[in-house]
Amino acid sequence: MPNFKDHKGALIASAVLLLLLPLALQYMGNFWVRIADTALLYVLLALGLNIVVGYAGLLDLGYVAFFAIGAYMYALMASPHLSDTFAWFAQTFPDGLHSSIWLIVPLAALLAAVLGALLGAPTLRLRGDYLAIVTLGFGEIIRVFLNNLDHPVNITNGPKGVGQIESISLFGLNLGRRLDIGDYSISSVTLYYYLFLVLVVFAVIISHRLELSRIGRAWMAIREDEIAAKAMGINTRNMKLLAFAMGATFGGVSGAMFAAFQGFVSPESFALMESIMIVAMVVLGGIGHLPGVILGAVLLSALPEVLRWVSGALDLQLLTGGRLDPAILRQLLIALAMIVIMLMRPRGLWPAPEHGKALGNR
Repeated sequence: MPNFKDHKGALIASAVLLLLLPLALQYMGNFWVRIADTALLYVLLALGLNIVVGYAGLLDLGYVAFFAIGAYMYALMASPHLSDTFAWFAQTFPDGLHSSIWLIVPLAALLAAVLGALLGAPTLRLRGDYLAIVTLGFGEIIRVFLNNLDHPVNITNGPKGVGQIESISLFGLNLGRRLDIGDYSISSVTLYYYLFLVLVVFAVIISHRLELSRIGRAWMAIREDEIAAKAMGINTRNMKLLAFAMGATFGGVSGAMFAAFQGFVSPESFALMESIMIVAMVVLGGIGHLPGVILGAVLLSALPEVLRWVSGALDLQLLTGGRLDPAILRQLLIALAMIVIMLMRPRGLWPAPEHGKALGNR
């Protein structure tokens, strides 16, 4: 267990930096604060997937489905879509549902947890590639459902998505509007940053406590050798289901925050590539190691947007006479960076210090 007293100064400095970061970034433009907001949402997603992949060793390629479930739950409960679609619903709620965030977030977490357990139930006997294929199919099934549930009954509005989603209000403060304190203004994206930061801090604390608990040790035993774990009396079935459900709750909460932040959701936001990117964040940072997972999520979520800004600032198409597409170059650079990092540091950028220690001593 790490001794936080030894790192007290570093923790305080990091906290101060994180609190002041958006205030400094908003002077450069809200674009940079939005990058920080998106990075925090991906950190929350990566922390949830780390429970499934990093702690329990279950390769899940359909994790984006829980992200989608949380987003659409918030969209339906905080937009006029249902009232505009169903006359009987409009009679009771003529202006649409205006559900409180205190209701939506627990419901999103609960629904995602139930779906996570339902996903885990038929995959208990599967491992490795077979488990990855089944979970991949689950993620695609959810996306296809969201894309086609606009007829005969219009629930998700199909590929057109759900818009006019209300922003979050906390203690009378609408995060969708800027906050004026005297002559100083705090932008809406900065307010969302602090909300996301609080959620990430809670997620880190929960993940850390789980890692040190009996449940976390049981997950890691299953990850290392499931047969030996079962022989030692661990109920591997229940532990696997708990890992799927617990990881899914993080995805559901993150999805609800995403819908509120964007104000619009559509099935295109929850494609297979999103799941692959979240898995890459966990693997690239360091499987099972919280600081590494956070680092991987920040790098892979922020780097594409930073490269987008660089390519726009340099105007690469003008410099190359239109022969170079910045979007393709950005993807190429990201792919090359991932390949180089995994070749040079196969255990991740910041792996767990004790991971693989036993193998190294053989």
